[in-house]
Amino acid sequence: MRIPHDIVIRPIITEKSMDDMAYGKYTFVVDKKANKSEVKKAVESIFGVKVEKVNTMNMLGKEKRMGVHVGRRPNWKKAIVKLTEDSKRIEFFEGME
Repeated sequence: MRIPHDIVIRPIITEKSMDDMAYGKYTFVVDKKANKSEVKKAVESIFGVKVEKVNTMNMLGKEKRMGVHVGRRPNWKKAIVKLTEDSKRIEFFEGME
């Protein structure tokens, strides 16, 4: 079994993710090799909440230029976690609203 903090890397703080918090949805950057069940177990163990549903998507890294040199940012995986109705909120995000 992998360590939960290796699966959930960091939260994503954007206007859309802040609006989704009203509906019990939280957005995280997760390990590219993690599947939905691993993300669910990791979020439940780290934050002590009940997860209803997990949606994951692979995000392509953007192409960036420095003059004539072209490079790419790395690809990454995003997970949107929906909590159950009777679950408590994640306190980490409460001060940011």
